[in-house]
Amino acid sequence: MLYILNTNLNSKKKLFIALTEIYGLGRHNSYQICDLLGVSVDRRLKQLSSLQLEQLTQLVNQNYNTGSEIKRSTIKNIKRLIKIASYRGFRHTEGLPVRGQRTHGNSRTRRKLKSSNSLNK
Repeated sequence: MLYILNTNLNSKKKLFIALTEIYGLGRHNSYQICDLLGVSVDRRLKQLSSLQLEQLTQLVNQNYNTGSEIKRSTIKNIKRLIKIASYRGFRHTEGLPVRGQRTHGNSRTRRKLKSSNSLNK
């Protein structure tokens, strides 16, 4: 196990698959990172040198938003919608589907979360 960017990565996995375990990086981004580092996609994470691991962390930190940065920006955007009193902000505060889905036959999970949130208040 390697600890990179606040994530435990399995060192036995291939590099591009291990990178997808980092929150915010998908397959496409992991292929791009492998190309920028000049490392084969089929290479295992444990086969990388310490210099390559350092370059990897620097590259991801500089060029990609990961982990808590993404979560923080998402929460910030939702709070902005609520503050400007938009329709989407209202749907967020009421615990209803935001993207135009019907609520008659589905969205049970979202409405259950709404009822459990109201009990905690």
